[in-house]
Amino acid sequence: MKLSMCRPSTTMMVGALVATALLLTGAPLLAAGSEIPKTAAGKPDFSGFYDTKTLTPLMRPAAYGDNLYLTPEEADKIAERVQYWNDRGSKASDPNRGAPPVGGDGGVDVPPEYRGAAGGVGGYNTFYVDRGTDAMMIDGKYRTSIIYEPKNGRMPALTAAAMKKAGEGRKFRRENTGTAWWLELDGAGPYDDPESRPLGDRCLLGFGSTGGPPSLPVMYNNLKRLVQTDDHLMIMVEMNHDARVIPIDQDATHGPEDVRQWLGDSVAYWDDDTLVVKSKNFRDTPSLFLATENLEVTERFSYSETGTLVYNFTVNDPTVWTEPWSGEYPWVATDDKVYEYGCHEGNYAMPGILKGARLLEREAMEKAADASSSDDDR
Repeated sequence: MKLSMCRPSTTMMVGALVATALLLTGAPLLAAGSEIPKTAAGKPDFSGFYDTKTLTPLMRPAAYGDNLYLTPEEADKIAERVQYWNDRGSKASDPNRGAPPVGGDGGVDVPPEYRGAAGGVGGYNTFYVDRGTDAMMIDGKYRTSIIYEPKNGRMPALTAAAMKKAGEGRKFRRENTGTAWWLELDGAGPYDDPESRPLGDRCLLGFGSTGGPPSLPVMYNNLKRLVQTDDHLMIMVEMNHDARVIPIDQDATHGPEDVRQWLGDSVAYWDDDTLVVKSKNFRDTPSLFLATENLEVTERFSYSETGTLVYNFTVNDPTVWTEPWSGEYPWVATDDKVYEYGCHEGNYAMPGILKGARLLEREAMEKAADASSSDDDR
């Protein structure tokens, strides 16, 4: 059993509905060497549980250039590096340790690429980090990145409007200095109220586009459950147990454009043995990076020759990227189960964030008042 970052709740209404659907569809778990499961209508059956974790990054490190593939030796070095950090971060925490220095300790036991996310404070250990143990493999070859188009394996250049939006967002992302730095900003601050926090902080959507589309792997909680019938596909992700119920119909059309959803409006159809899902009509705050309400995503589900489910996607938002970009990675069948992600049950993070901000603001105002008083005395 794989644990979630937040404890499961005792109510699992969505899980119960999915379990009932699985019983009705007979949804088999694909075993190595077995034939691809089919529905009564003769189409591939993708129902089951999947683990989508991978050490392969979404975007290709620049050092690989246009090279899509890793050598086995390169893949081994990546796995060894991750194992080093996992071992280092799995050491027992000292219960008598003191508080970190003001501004954080730099996350000394956190891999360099995660230190920004940890705010310089780091975690107690790496118990919940679950990125897998190796790079992904498709058609017997290791990949340097999930993105394969453009050829450099990286997102395309941003439009001028997107660059401006990104610049405006950077003013809210500062190094943790232990001070109320946002008081220097004009207008609203990033800690003014719960609504000023990201959707992930508020447990409205999973972090990093886990729910999609496209559904991307993250640091932990990468399990997914698919339930398929002849006319619907349900995709439920572990974090934040977001569920997409997608109609399968060759003649399906999207709903009205004035009905917007965070996960978009999705319809699916069969192209031979590939299930194609098209999504549009997103809200203006989708979880995918800088994407806007103009986002359109095409997803493709198919079995490889070895029986592995391959998830392929193309992202297009002309207001953000100068061209579309595409990626793919395997969803590996697993016996693990998806448990409900009780994100804010007993979770004191949100009140802690806001209270901490208020304390830092009060401290800043008291220092300003003391400085003003000292000036008056002189």
